[in-house]
Amino acid sequence: MNILIIDDERAICSSLSFALEDEYRVLTASEPEEGLRLLDEEHIDGVLLDLNLRVANGIDLLRVIKERKPEVVVIIMTAYGSIESSVEAMKAGAYHYLSKPLNLDEVKLLLTKALTFQQLHRQVQVLSQAVRQQETYAGIIGKSSGIQKVFQLIEKVKDINSNVLITGESGTGKELVARAIHFQGFRQRGAFSVINCAAIPEPLLESELFGHEKGAFTGAYQKQQGLFERSDGGTIFLDEIGEMPLSLQAKILRVIQEKVVTPIGSQQPKEVDVRIISATNRNLQTEVAKGNFREDLYYRLNVIPLHLPPLRERKEDVPLLIEHFLALYSANMGVRTKTFSPDAKRRLYDYAYPGNVRELSNMVEYAVALSENDVIQPEELPESLRKARSGAAGEEETQRGLLIPEGLTLAEAERMYILFTLEQNEGHRLNTAKQLSISERGLREKLKQYLRGPE
Repeated sequence: MNILIIDDERAICSSLSFALEDEYRVLTASEPEEGLRLLDEEHIDGVLLDLNLRVANGIDLLRVIKERKPEVVVIIMTAYGSIESSVEAMKAGAYHYLSKPLNLDEVKLLLTKALTFQQLHRQVQVLSQAVRQQETYAGIIGKSSGIQKVFQLIEKVKDINSNVLITGESGTGKELVARAIHFQGFRQRGAFSVINCAAIPEPLLESELFGHEKGAFTGAYQKQQGLFERSDGGTIFLDEIGEMPLSLQAKILRVIQEKVVTPIGSQQPKEVDVRIISATNRNLQTEVAKGNFREDLYYRLNVIPLHLPPLRERKEDVPLLIEHFLALYSANMGVRTKTFSPDAKRRLYDYAYPGNVRELSNMVEYAVALSENDVIQPEELPESLRKARSGAAGEEETQRGLLIPEGLTLAEAERMYILFTLEQNEGHRLNTAKQLSISERGLREKLKQYLRGPE
């Protein structure tokens, strides 16, 4: 590991270099500019920085170092120690504070602790990044078995032309899945067009889908291409397909069978190469039995069925979604990333979410927008959530600490709890090991195992 000493007393630089050279590669600088140059040119793990440089303020230099290399641990040294300067240095990002004359044994011990903390922090970051990568796919977040099956199916169907029918309750993210299929697949360079079949009146819906010629009907002052033509070579997403009128269903069937569309007022069919992805929260088989949906169209659309589970069946994904929406809405609103208190988290974890992911997203946005503090309390949650909680027969909240979601394997639960305990101990490995009643070596092996992953 590389240690940089910045001190305008050359004797201090020499004595520290001599004391540390057996364990570290030591670089020294007596001027701030030289120190910053070495910081940029070398891989520096730790800095021993004099607070009272003759030509610069050590706190200002500390801030520059942390801005350029936030991962580097900095230990402040000074012969003029005070509580005020110590607090200021720690606020500016210093790992610790030492008073001169230095005790070399203390310097060595502190460096060992600081660099161990740094290495552990890096490991946790790498592990967290690896876990996040496994828990997301094209913007869809989740590690539950249900959503992982969705990821696998998207991967299988993204590069073929077969039609896909996405089913699931409102708010489960059907359009997000349709976008993933398109933008992860070979049609990604083509257009992705979306139309909600329930939101547009029938005459206008036909024109939107197939286009029209000038003068085809009252108000048709100019020729207009329909979505199918504009999506040639790409994908069209027919949302709420179960609401489409029967008369239009026949025309959609013709597009699928013959690969042509005929604009309103035209006698000239036009060839189109479009993949159709449709979605519904209805049971289309029931609608077929009622005569509300064409059976032949149902089978044409339902070549590859893809069902999205409701959020209440994938509760282990709720913590991940909360973290994602907190970061998203905090950034959108230009505030520091907020978090929920343990009590507020439990209320969010316990809620059934009839509106699914969309409802959770709205709740987090509400809380971030209205909370005046960095930590969001239960009383700052939406009223619907608070009312749902208050109806739980006066349930007393005595639980504290980490909530382990249902559906995790024993290994996943162990990983989650160890990382939680490590965070609670601010990265202190020995204290974490003591709290977990395992050896420090045992903890180190566990962390290595998480980084390495399954054999």
